[in-house]
Amino acid sequence: MAQESTTDLECRLAQAQRELSEAREQQIATSEVLRIISSSPGDLKPVFETILANATRLCEASYGAMWLSEGDRFRNAAFHGALPAEYMELWRSATVSRTAPVGRVAQSRKPVQIADLREDQTYLDGHPLTITAVHVAGIHTLALVPMLKEDEFVGAIAIYRKEVRPFTDKQIELVTTFADQAVIAIENTRLLNELRESLQQQTATADALKVISRSNFDLQTVLDTLTESAARLCDADMAAITRQKGAAYYYVTNYGFPPDFAEYAKSFPLEPGRGTGVGRALLEAKPVQIPDVRADPEYTWVGAKKLGGFRTALAVPMLREGNPIGVIALGRTTVRPFTEKQVGLVQTFADQAVIAIENVRLFDNLQARTRELTESLQQQTATADALKVISRSTFDLQTVLNTLVESAARLCDAYDAVMLLREGNRWFSGPITGRSRMTSSNGRSPEHGLTGGPSSIASRSTCTTSLLRATSFPRAARMLCDWATGPSSPSHFCEKTRPLALFRSAAPRCGRSQKNRSGLCRPSPTRQ
Repeated sequence: MAQESTTDLECRLAQAQRELSEAREQQIATSEVLRIISSSPGDLKPVFETILANATRLCEASYGAMWLSEGDRFRNAAFHGALPAEYMELWRSATVSRTAPVGRVAQSRKPVQIADLREDQTYLDGHPLTITAVHVAGIHTLALVPMLKEDEFVGAIAIYRKEVRPFTDKQIELVTTFADQAVIAIENTRLLNELRESLQQQTATADALKVISRSNFDLQTVLDTLTESAARLCDADMAAITRQKGAAYYYVTNYGFPPDFAEYAKSFPLEPGRGTGVGRALLEAKPVQIPDVRADPEYTWVGAKKLGGFRTALAVPMLREGNPIGVIALGRTTVRPFTEKQVGLVQTFADQAVIAIENVRLFDNLQARTRELTESLQQQTATADALKVISRSTFDLQTVLNTLVESAARLCDAYDAVMLLREGNRWFSGPITGRSRMTSSNGRSPEHGLTGGPSSIASRSTCTTSLLRATSFPRAARMLCDWATGPSSPSHFCEKTRPLALFRSAAPRCGRSQKNRSGLCRPSPTRQ
């Protein structure tokens, strides 16, 4: 009896030592996995490999595998063990149905063990994957444990034995622990990636705002930056922005598109309609995604299919007060739809593009209004100066006319000005500003003598309203004609008594010999 008690104690002691050893190994394995998770943020491959290696070793399995759920199918994330290449290749490219063992785990959310795979219904039905597992990889016993985030099925860990020998409850419990660690690693990676994406988006948004603020209303630079940022952050192969010109919309930026398509698209008019992604976005005034332009029967833009090189297309309208003023278009060379977050990010860039366009529009309007006010002020100042001269030089006609000619040249941005005076049927140059060599010693230039009245003077030399508009001189010149004739004179009086000739350089650059005394460019004189 004492001997039996001693033997029993020894057996129980040995059992306790084995359990202690197993517990220590499990603790070491768990610590190793946690260390890999903490040291490889965002990189799941080493985590998965470590989990499978420990699960296979501690559970005395021949192989290990991990499957991740992606929609209605399962993707292999990792293998462990000397599995035949033929088997691994088949499983990596296969679509696993819900009736397969891993499909059953996904439906039940509970571990599944098959003592002998040859007795499973999928083997009896001749399913290629099960047949390959038995006859190529030599798998007989397998156990699958679900990876759950709360009640959501994330994937499964599978361990296999080449012999018929079921796994114990403790071993399955251990694999469940590893499955929980895998879920933690996946969730950490997801959160880290979201944080990185958010940081990238904020950085890109800040960069775009910097470009908008620093570009001095250089709209093209802003739109180019937004196009590139949208493509880069949304993992698109190409991107572009279209803007309205007349009744149609045209590509005004290009990032990543083939050169032939970029050149072709610049002159191709896009209009609201179902035939293009841009057209649909304009028509619906909301984001439009086409998963595959080649498979979409309504997509009829043949040039894009032939030259664009993209399969998946996303078009997001740029809305101002609910109305489209352009579209941001993104493309991918493979069939890979954009996520909701990416669509939302493109909408942010579209809003920034609208702000930039609106800023430039308002700035241009302000500049135009400022020019008008400046011109009006200059005219009022010139009017006041002329009136002062007239009031102070009541009987000094020459001083008054000189002032008028000088004011005309200055306000009309002319390099020369001359007033022609009539004596009988001939016209002679009177007050002159600019090239003094045009005037002879007696104040008149015989070479300018013309006969036949005002009709003989070149039409570009008379101070007529049509002349001033045709030559783009400011309306101040019309006013100066009124000064010369008096406000009560008929509107044609200036043309018949004192024609005012203005000269302006047509070219912005010239040689030294072509410059006047003020340093301005002066072409060969032509009467205007």
